[in-house]
Amino acid sequence: MCSLVVLRRPGDAFPVILAANRDEMAGRPWRPPARHWEDRPHVFGGFDEAAGGTWLAMNDDGVVAAVLNRHGTLGPAPGKRSRGELVLDALDYADAAEAVRALVHLDPNAWRPFNLVILDDRDAFCVIHRGEGPIEAQPLPPGLSMITHAEPNDAGEPRIRMHRPRFAAAPDPDPAAGRWDAWQALLASTEHEPAAGPRGAMSFATPQGFGTSSSALIALPPHGIADARPVWLFCAGRPGDAPWTTLDPA
Repeated sequence: MCSLVVLRRPGDAFPVILAANRDEMAGRPWRPPARHWEDRPHVFGGFDEAAGGTWLAMNDDGVVAAVLNRHGTLGPAPGKRSRGELVLDALDYADAAEAVRALVHLDPNAWRPFNLVILDDRDAFCVIHRGEGPIEAQPLPPGLSMITHAEPNDAGEPRIRMHRPRFAAAPDPDPAAGRWDAWQALLASTEHEPAAGPRGAMSFATPQGFGTSSSALIALPPHGIADARPVWLFCAGRPGDAPWTTLDPA
């Protein structure tokens, strides 16, 4: 189960702040964010060596996409396409709304269930495939939203119930000043509800080798403003254990 936190602040110098923890099997090979795809030179993101897609990426038009597995659907399945392809497909579009209009018409039988977050500086959506019925899109409202393997902002999901209020109460990141401390600490949190077990924490590792494998913090400026550049911080390991580095997606 991965976690994504989206803070939408219309009118701000950075109207979108995004935090993401990726949870994956330790043996699944990957590479840190870069321009990995020759056929998509406009895309910057992490590379899944097993399937060739990505879990989180951005294009040069300022669209960001991230995919999360729905509950109980970890890993590939025979006859199904890799969900990491969905992120690349979304980033073929120059704005989030246009991408969503196209992707809701995908054949749901081609994919295992997913939550696909697509956003830019103007709009944000969670495209949802629950395993039955058509693919749907839910707008993410201004303010703070959290997505895991359940419905967006679902207080019945233990990780959302515990950690979404903590992100909402924390000081907002200040990308211009390089202040991310509060959110970095929350991404590294190993606290969880007792009934949920360690997987209810933001960052965890299990004896079976499944756990938090990397973390990202992204800030989007308004698109089209001269010299306004996105900010991307990346942690190539469990937050709290591995260091944060600043990447240049330009």
